Amino acid sequence: MPADAVHGSHRLLPGAPPGFAPRGRAAPAGPRRAPQGGGGERAARSRPRTTRSPRPPRENPVLRLYSRIRRAWDRPLTAYYVILGSSLLIAVLGLVMVYSASVITALGYSLPPSYFFRKQLTAAVIGTVLLVAASRMPVKLHRALAYPLLAGSIFLMALVQVPGIGREINGNQNWISLGVFQIQPSEFGKLALVLWGADLIARKHDKRLLTQWKHMLVPLVPVVFLLLGLIMIGGDMGTAIILTAILFGLLWLAGAPTRLFAGVFSIAAILGVILIKTSPNRMGRFACLGATDPTAHEGACWQGVHGLYALASGGFFGSGLGASVEKWGQLPEAHTDFIFAVTGEELGLAGTLSVLALFAALGCAGIRVAGRTEDPFVRYAAGGVTTWITAQAVINVGAVLGLLPIAGVPLPLFSYGGSALLPTMFAIGLLIAFARADPAARTALARRGPGYGRKKAVVRWNTMRRRVSARSSGER
Repeated sequence: MPADAVHGSHRLLPGAPPGFAPRGRAAPAGPRRAPQGGGGERAARSRPRTTRSPRPPRENPVLRLYSRIRRAWDRPLTAYYVILGSSLLIAVLGLVMVYSASVITALGYSLPPSYFFRKQLTAAVIGTVLLVAASRMPVKLHRALAYPLLAGSIFLMALVQVPGIGREINGNQNWISLGVFQIQPSEFGKLALVLWGADLIARKHDKRLLTQWKHMLVPLVPVVFLLLGLIMIGGDMGTAIILTAILFGLLWLAGAPTRLFAGVFSIAAILGVILIKTSPNRMGRFACLGATDPTAHEGACWQGVHGLYALASGGFFGSGLGASVEKWGQLPEAHTDFIFAVTGEELGLAGTLSVLALFAALGCAGIRVAGRTEDPFVRYAAGGVTTWITAQAVINVGAVLGLLPIAGVPLPLFSYGGSALLPTMFAIGLLIAFARADPAARTALARRGPGYGRKKAVVRWNTMRRRVSARSSGER
């Protein structure tokens, strides 16, 4: 047999085409020739075609962002961080704006430029201590403070009306002078109403008495009317509106029937109309809604119109921190009730929207704490605090924007005033304590253990140091 018919130790079959090998045998090496007469095309057609797997549909980026935000919002510690972060940011930005807005006012009274800022900073330091203390207190201690705080607030609010003790400011006698400092007892009455009302409704909830209308109203509504009467004797209708909002918030959370809720609201509305009609000052504030002339209604619209001037001149990014023009005597109460207008003039639309976003985040976190707890007291107290802060912020901002009459209430955590800042920061501490008391949040905090942040920082530092040393050794 010819030598080229043998490949290795395998014998080819006679008449076999080149490159043919029996089954299980390797084909001999060498160039392969395509079969003549279109055989290659028929072989290519007979091969099974590989089907490509369909590509998964692309996810909408908006829906993907929404799902990520939803997952982040559902985490156990989200409410805790949002309440703590937003409240501290509001307070810090408020300190900056108080200093900027109060310099001209202090110089007008022949005081040092930082006079009001130092008093606000002192109140903020004391309020921070109260916030930390409230956030560390157990719920039982908060409930124990309800009745003493209510009794003390009623006593101080009655003491305001005693001649020689109470002091009148801007037509309202609701202050007590303590030498250098002055306190407004009605601000502490808000906190007292939240704690006492939440404890009262929680006790009746445990005894299943809230199905009866008399237990729903008594003694909650009479006590609130007592507080409102003491406040209205001094002429402070703005604080009375906030207390009324807290009352409605507690009744709503307690599940008051619509007829009962509407009845209480009707009585409050009738009393409000009577108090407004009998006061020319309050009627003038309602008449200034939509006014654009500061001299209208015998100058009653001066403050509101100049507040709109400040917002309009700020533009998108503002004129710059400290560069406000309206605070130079044109805008009354620039560092208290109308500090939002100065913020709009100096920080622009971006600054005002940032402040509103922080208040919105704080309100949403408070609603989440109230909605996810199983403790009735925590639900009512968290809802009361959220109603208090949100309603006061809406009334203040609405007055500055000219959408609501000027009520004379400060912007929570932002405006100048230690009497308003101290109880508000204690209330924020309540929300933080309630957010920490959630079972899922307690579990998440327990997993971290003490010194979690310090240990994590040490691990990151060691990792960075190893990376730097590895790069240095590689360069050498």
